[in-house]
This record gives sequence, structure tokens and C-alpha cells, in this order.
Amino acid sequence: MTLLNDGQSNRWLPSLVAVLLAVFLAPATSAQTVAPDNRDCLNCHGQPEMAGLTPEDRWRMLAPAAGDEAALAEAPAAREGIHLGPADYIGVHAELRCLDCHADVTSLPHVRELKPAQCRSCHEVPFDEHATSVHGQALEAGQGKAAHCHDCHGSHDILTSGNPQSRTYKLNLPFTCAVCHSNTNLMAETGVRHPLAAEQYIDSMHGRGLLQQGLIVVPSCSDCHGVHAIYPDDDVRSSIYKDEIPDTCGACHAGIEAIYREGVHGQLWEAGDERGPVCSSCHTSHEIIDPTDTAFKLQIDDRCGRCHEDRLRFYRETFHGKAMALGMPGVAACFDCHGAHGILPTADPNSMLSEQHRLQTCQKCHPKATAGFTEYIAHAHHSDREHHPVLFWTFVLMTSIVVGTFTFFGVHTLLWLVRSLMLYARNPAAFRAAKIKAAKDDEVFVRFRPFERFLHGLVVVSFLLLVATGMPLKFYYTGWAQVLVDFMGGLEVAGYLHRVGAVVTFIYFALHLGSLGKAAIRNRERYRNPQSGRFSVRRFFGVVFGPDMPLPNLQDVSDFWAHQKWFFGKGPQPQFDKWTYWEKFDYFAVFWGVLMIGLSGMVMWFPEAFTRVLPGWFINVALIIHSDEALLAAGFIFTFHFFNVHFRIEKFPMDPVIFSGRMSKTEMLHERRRWYDRLVANDCLEDVKVRDDWSQWKRVMHPIGFLAFGIGTLLLVLIFYAMGARLFGFG
Repeated sequence: MTLLNDGQSNRWLPSLVAVLLAVFLAPATSAQTVAPDNRDCLNCHGQPEMAGLTPEDRWRMLAPAAGDEAALAEAPAAREGIHLGPADYIGVHAELRCLDCHADVTSLPHVRELKPAQCRSCHEVPFDEHATSVHGQALEAGQGKAAHCHDCHGSHDILTSGNPQSRTYKLNLPFTCAVCHSNTNLMAETGVRHPLAAEQYIDSMHGRGLLQQGLIVVPSCSDCHGVHAIYPDDDVRSSIYKDEIPDTCGACHAGIEAIYREGVHGQLWEAGDERGPVCSSCHTSHEIIDPTDTAFKLQIDDRCGRCHEDRLRFYRETFHGKAMALGMPGVAACFDCHGAHGILPTADPNSMLSEQHRLQTCQKCHPKATAGFTEYIAHAHHSDREHHPVLFWTFVLMTSIVVGTFTFFGVHTLLWLVRSLMLYARNPAAFRAAKIKAAKDDEVFVRFRPFERFLHGLVVVSFLLLVATGMPLKFYYTGWAQVLVDFMGGLEVAGYLHRVGAVVTFIYFALHLGSLGKAAIRNRERYRNPQSGRFSVRRFFGVVFGPDMPLPNLQDVSDFWAHQKWFFGKGPQPQFDKWTYWEKFDYFAVFWGVLMIGLSGMVMWFPEAFTRVLPGWFINVALIIHSDEALLAAGFIFTFHFFNVHFRIEKFPMDPVIFSGRMSKTEMLHERRRWYDRLVANDCLEDVKVRDDWSQWKRVMHPIGFLAFGIGTLLLVLIFYAMGARLFGFG
């Protein structure tokens, strides 16, 4: 009877015969460095051919036993370590007999299924510790893939832990543990709660210090978890049990531990209070980052917020919190003000936020800060009426203005839109014909002078820049805010661009005021009484609030009422002068916006300077005003102003008058007949006739106008999305 199948008999038969002869005749062959009583084992296991035997070949060489057939079906194709050469049998156990470890071998050939090598006879304490550990308990529960002694120490080549070649040498231990703890399938199968622990450790501050820099003083796995007595983190015997973590970490960080024990967190821990955070609560277990790294600062606020949720929520509404959420590490995080390990109550004189030290703490980031600056409320929230009534009522006032304005003009716009659609539906052909006639009319008049168009261009550029760079900060919690900030190169760059937009705003506002002053001087004769030649206050106000100026007067009340009657079909479509009542509101809004947004923005731009004369909490007030006024301005311009100028059916998709400065006679007679009649009556119509060549410029200005219009519309959509996300909880 042949022992091998036909395909392998010629190849392995000589070797197998030699192995079998070695078993039964036991010749005194090589392996002279091994104790003589190991030669019987090495007569088989010392043969290189052993590594290539099939399960059936190995099975036939061994003594039969009950249940062998079932075990054969599960036998691996190749058994690792079955062949031992002189180079494999090294280390601290090189002088031991094979039977010292494989004690269940009582005869040769031995039985087919041997028990694992026993270690307890020599290593009683470590073995018993392992038996009670998480690994030992898993083995006892039938999880055969849990770590045995040989999984960490090796089999026949065990070296001391101080040997650089040892699997348990400090520099090698993370990789030894990673054999199991980087196997995600095994971790999932065994229910390990930290399946990426090995990978996270290697990338951590500890892992880089140990493995990249070779600093053996840095903790490895066993320094925190123990060597053999490894227990789950919810086991009171564990070195990583919550109550034990400060002592475990303190073994290396003794100075930090002493500071921690003196702080409010350490005192809670000492008292056994579950609320007391320990090292891993802030630094995590395996993903430990250098506290000086940007990544740590960007994460620490959220970790503090796990316990201080209300404080974090209010902090997030401040500039510091919003900027930090958008990835700007240069602003103050929790530990910058409260300290890191030795955090004390603010009533404690030694606290960084006590009255004695608060200014010094603020001056770390704001070196020019004064005592008034320290009155800034870092965690203030406008909803807290009891503790911050000024902020509460400021928010109520600003919200009322925003809601009131949007409600009024929302109804106004809706009525206008419905009325326009009704007129279009009655006679679409006539509506389109009138629109085409207005566009193709060759007789045109100047509506805006080049200087006014230039100023409007500055308004468009600065306004879009301010909204694009400011709204991500207001709506920091949305995904598009982070995308937009990243696109601009970070929040620092966005901040610089925002201030550039503010400077442009101040420039065009100053230029406009200058042009008004120049016009006032040029037209000073109009303010004089014709009979006396003296300055007349009445004539002055008659000019200032006259039809050529975009300031409100009593005629606007009549125009507004006539317009409402037309909306409801109760009167004819009103005719306007050079400026309509809604255009005058837009004009007034610029003055209001520059005043409110500009001044509040200056307070936040130069907080140290303003708090020399104002209390620090005025910065909180300025933030509320600036934020809500900016929302009002952006929402108003991108909805109501766009509708009045571009969205109306007769103007859609865009009215280019602000770019060309001109409007046709047809359009003037349709919308501003009172202006036309006044010009004719005063014999001034020729003065406003167009004499420039717009046909060449419109090819450039129309695309620019559409681009600005498109950007504004996109920003409007993003604003609505962000407000919906906050109100309804999506996104």
C-alpha cells in the first residue's frame, strides 16, 4: 500500500522513507548543539521535508486516536513551525528539553492532536495573570483566536524583552499587538470596542515618538494596559479603568498629574465623582495628539463640550467658537482661557479667569487689551434674558427689524408679482411687444452718470465680497460654509478679504458723500431767495427733498398708496418721478447699513481700542448687530432689490440701466412719466439725452452684470439653506 497519492509519490517517497526510518531507528544524526534528549524529536522535526508534507502525510506518521477523521478535515494545508532548524531553536529556552513544554508527549510517534505547549510550570505568576486577563477569559470562553503565550512571545525563538530582536521589545511590541489589533475582521468577530487601536497608536504622539524617533521612554502598549494582567477598561482591576487612568498616565507624566490633582477636575476624580474627567476624556486613549498641534486645538472644544454642553453651545455662537469650528486655530480654545490640567473655578484667586489674572489671560492673544476688554462675555448668549438682558433686548430689537422688514417687503413683492402675472396672462403678446419696444427704442436718456455707475460697481464688488466672506462665519454649521472657506484659502484669508470689502465700502461711501457736498456747493444759488438773495432754509430743504434727490418726501406716501391700489386693481398703474419710493428705501438702507454694520464691524475689528472707552460686553452687542444687519442686507438685496430691478417680468432677466446709465423714452414714459414731463416743462430734456457709445461697452458690462446677479442668487440660496438647517434640523 502506498502512503502518498500517485501525483506526489515519486517526489516525496524517498524523503518520507527517510523520515519514517528516523522515527523508528532513531539514528544519531546532526543537531549537535541541542541537548541529546531532544534528538528523538528533531529526527522528524529537524528534517526540511517536514514543511512540505500534506495533512494526510502528517496524519499517517502519527499515532491514531479517537476522532481523528473529523480533525483531519480541519487540518491546515501547511503547519507553521513544524520544521525546526538549528537557527530556529534559540533564545531563552534553547537549553530546555522539548518535553519540558510539550509535556503530553509520552511516546513516539506521538498522538495526532497535542495540547498547546504548557508555560505554567516555569511561569506560574504570568500564566495565572494571563488566565484571568481579557485574553485568557476569551480563550476559556472558546474564542480560539485570542492571544496565547506564543502569539506574543513566539514559540521556539523566545527572546528576553530587553533583546532588540524580541517580539516584546518595546520598539517591536506595537507591531506584535497589531497582528491582532489591526485585523478589523477579527476585532469585529471578538467584539473589541477599539478595532483601530493599533493603527491609531502608531499615528499618535506616543507612536511617533517611539517608532519614528526611537524614544524608548515613550509608552508602548504594555505601559498602559499591563503585560499579562490585561483587563477591559470597565474592569476595576484594569490599569486603564477610569479611576486608575491618572495614576497610569502619571507614571510618565508625574508633573502633569500633580497639577491635575490640584484642579477642579482632579478634585472631582479624587472624590470619586463620575463627572470628573480623566486623561483619556480629553486626550483619548490611542489617538493622542501633541497639544501644540493644530489638530488638537481644533478637537478639544468638542471634547470639553461632552461635559460642558451648554457652555460649548454658547461658545459656538461667538467669533472664537465659529472660527474654531471652521478650522482657524489662531483663536482662543477652551484651554487658552481656562487652562489645561490645573483648571480652577473662576472664584479661585489662582484661576486664569479670576479678577487678578483675567487681563493677563486676555493679553496672551490681545496684548493691547485693557481692563475694559475683560468684560467681554465669552459664553454669553442672547437667549439668556436673566443673566444678559442687554444682549437679549438687542437681539429682540434686531430680530424685530429683520422680521418686520422681510414681512413688509415680502407682502409688497408678492402683490406686485401676482399683479404682473395677471397682466401678462391677459395679453401675453401685447406684454412682450411693449417689452421689446422699450428695449429697441433708439431715443434714450441718461439715468445714471458715469460716476454714479462707478460707485455702484464698487457697491456690487464690496457687497458680494462681504457676503461671501462673512456669511460662512454666521452659518458655520453648514457644509457649504466650510467648502467656501476652504476655497478662499482658510478663514484667515477670508478675514482679510472681508476687511478689504469693508475698506471699499467706506471708500465708496466717502466718495458719494463727497459728490453730494460738491453738488451742494455747485448748486448753492438754488438755495437763495430770488428776491433777497439770501440763503433760504425752505428752498434748501425743497432741493434736498425734491424730486431730483433720492430722499423721502410726502409724494412718496401718495405713490405708495397709488401703487397698492393698482396691486388690487383699484386704480391705474402709477407714474413716478426720477426716484421711486422703493428706490429711496434702498438708498436709505445703504446709509443705515454702513452706519450699523460699519460701526459694529469696526468694534470687532479693533476691540482693544474700543474697549478703552466702552465695556467689553459691547463687543457682544456689536456681534449681534453686525450679524443680524448683515443678514438683513444680504437677504433684502438678493430678494426684494433683485425683484424690483431684475425679477419683474418686464425687466427679467436683468435691467442693465445701472451699467449703461441709460433708459429708453418708451421705458421712461411707461414708468417715470412725471420725470419726463418735468424735464419737458423745464426745457431740460436735451440735457439728459445720451451722447456716448454704449453699444460697444454693453458686450462687456452685460456679462459682468449677469455674473454679479448669479453670485448674489447663489448666496441667497445658501443663506436660505443655512437658515432652514438651523430651524428645521436638516443638513
